[in-house]
Amino acid sequence: MLRALTVPGVVPVLFVTLVYVLAHTILYTYIATFLDRLDMGDSTDLVLLVFGAASLVSIWAVGAHIDRRLRALTIAATLLFAAAAAVLAVPADSRALVYGAAALWGLGWGGVPSLLQTAVADAGGEAADSAQAMLVTLWNAAMAGGGVVGGILLDLLGSGAFPWSVLVLLAPVLAVVIAARAHGFPAERAAAG
Repeated sequence: MLRALTVPGVVPVLFVTLVYVLAHTILYTYIATFLDRLDMGDSTDLVLLVFGAASLVSIWAVGAHIDRRLRALTIAATLLFAAAAAVLAVPADSRALVYGAAALWGLGWGGVPSLLQTAVADAGGEAADSAQAMLVTLWNAAMAGGGVVGGILLDLLGSGAFPWSVLVLLAPVLAVVIAARAHGFPAERAAAG
């Protein structure tokens, strides 16, 4: 495991995994509470349906293009999720904006598991098995952490803090993906073709 952490590119992918999944889970875990704040608690199922449908589109798009565009897709996923959070962060009386944000979020989220698993496998090289094991562990830790952090935010700042926390968390994610151009999220995949 420790040897895998010394392989260039592995740590950036693991960082992105931890922080991106943490951001997602904070909002996803408490989406009903957040929607209650917008007087849309009765529409939680429809918002999640839009999110899920957009996630399926994202899975298809990532599957069709991951071999050639892993880096661009990862940047796009981060920007789509950030755009969704930005829309949700600004109070508005428009249900259409909330549904639009759910669609953007789903488009940003659906293909992320494939993107991150592929990135860590590529970066890990001979240590790919260990890198994948760490990715799964961090993924699960981020899911648990999202529930905890979301609960703390809810207690301290209210549900309106959720989209802002997503934006704060996605800023370093985007910076790391962009900076990891040589290893982690290269412009061209060595394993492609």
